[in-house]
Amino acid sequence: MLSKVSSVWYVDTPDPLAVLRADPDPDPAAAYALARQLHPDLEVEPTVARTLGDVEGPESDELYIGCFPGLTLLCSSYAARVQPTAIPDLLVRPLAEEHTYLVAFDLEYGWGSFAHWERGELRRAFSSTRLNILQDQGLPHPWERPHWAGEHPILWRVGELADPLVLPFDPPGFADTANREWVGFQYFPEAVAAASDTAELDGFGEETRPITPKDIRVCGFRLYPSGHADEDSAPPPPPNRVAHERKGLLSWLRGHDTTALSAEL
Repeated sequence: MLSKVSSVWYVDTPDPLAVLRADPDPDPAAAYALARQLHPDLEVEPTVARTLGDVEGPESDELYIGCFPGLTLLCSSYAARVQPTAIPDLLVRPLAEEHTYLVAFDLEYGWGSFAHWERGELRRAFSSTRLNILQDQGLPHPWERPHWAGEHPILWRVGELADPLVLPFDPPGFADTANREWVGFQYFPEAVAAASDTAELDGFGEETRPITPKDIRVCGFRLYPSGHADEDSAPPPPPNRVAHERKGLLSWLRGHDTTALSAEL
């Protein structure tokens, strides 16, 4: 199971899951064009194709894109923000799509976030650790109610002591539910197993298998400073990156958000 996820979905289809079930090959030309559009000041070099299940919290010089009919997936470190609305404006609606969905989490820090834009206008944004809500903007969706009602509590490991002030849900699981509601699949194995137990029948009476991250292929790219596309080069860090990064989420987040979460943790 992935411990870190940093993704943005651009959706123009009414049924993203149907697109993913068709097992499409990603369009490498469209992926390359989007990578260059999002990074006009850097050189973009195609690398290897992977599955989403192999993409664990991309570094700042990595990018993974899957372009499918009516559906585009972007995996970028810039999507991992303490406040999801702080992502670069260019990432909100680069393709004039109907919906933009952001889903990110880090299991090590018990942090999760999600956001929804409709035609570029923010509808919902949420981000929290187990103890603190970092952003809560827009009207909650109906599918959020079970989490707020405590039906999906944190599963503590043996020996862990629960803080009495914890939120009534586990933030990564909350973000995973958002991904299911918006795109149609989940990252957590127990959620996939539960979906298998209640598998639906397709139009031919055949049982449909749940989609997993391993079923979704993406094109990989490496980013370099302009004029320095070689193996020893790396793009400059984003502005306001802290001088001494901490392992895990703090080294994964970038920009002003890092300082905010560092103080909170």
